[in-house]
Amino acid sequence: MKFKLEIWRQFETGEEGHFETFEVDGIDPEASFLEMLDQLNERLTGEKRRTVAFDSDCREGICGSCSLVIDDTPHGPRQVTSCQTYMRDFEDGSTIRVEPFRSTSFPVIRDLVTDRGALDRVIQAGGYTGATTGPQPEPNSMPVAPEVQERAMDAAICIGCGACVAACPNGSAMLFTGAKVTHLNLLPQGQPERANRAIAMVDQMDQEGFGGCTNFGECSRVCPQEISLDVIGMLNREYRRGRLGKRPKDPPAMRAQ
Repeated sequence: MKFKLEIWRQFETGEEGHFETFEVDGIDPEASFLEMLDQLNERLTGEKRRTVAFDSDCREGICGSCSLVIDDTPHGPRQVTSCQTYMRDFEDGSTIRVEPFRSTSFPVIRDLVTDRGALDRVIQAGGYTGATTGPQPEPNSMPVAPEVQERAMDAAICIGCGACVAACPNGSAMLFTGAKVTHLNLLPQGQPERANRAIAMVDQMDQEGFGGCTNFGECSRVCPQEISLDVIGMLNREYRRGRLGKRPKDPPAMRAQ
């Protein structure tokens, strides 16, 4: 397969970037998008030209490092991570535009690499539990309804890739933050910090420059883990509840909702 690539090139943060065009040929349809970029970089190295910088780690759709906007869609045409996007997903001979995730909260470091440390700082603000290591209570002493466990795990699978931010017209991180709040607030281990968790994480989210949610829904449509918009509803409820100083009488992890 043969493609024309329009790739964003930016030497460092703060520098004005531009698109540079490359042509690649002899690409295996079963090659992943990142493997195709590897082939391009091998050629550029042989030509003694600057290679294209991009992030990757597991290349198995687990870590979320491969943050690319491909043809105006975070991660590409299918609802998977960039590393799980394959060249067979594109028409032979087509032109593909490749950019970094676009958000003021994700400054470009070089080319396609962005600094997504803002998401880490949101987690540090409240996305944790005070449960310690060492001897723990008998698990059966804190029963969790199967329906609640399923909802918690559906939120916990968020990999923090930032695609939701890149897709949102407002640059909102509500889906990401909502997933982390929902995961912990539904389980017994997350109850000690529950009253302040949503407040602390939303306040940090605002400090990082993320926008607000206006229910476009683009975040959920591009999320490779298919996180539901329901987590944003949970985040809003928990935030209001925390501001009013109210908590539910029974921890939701102990009952089905």
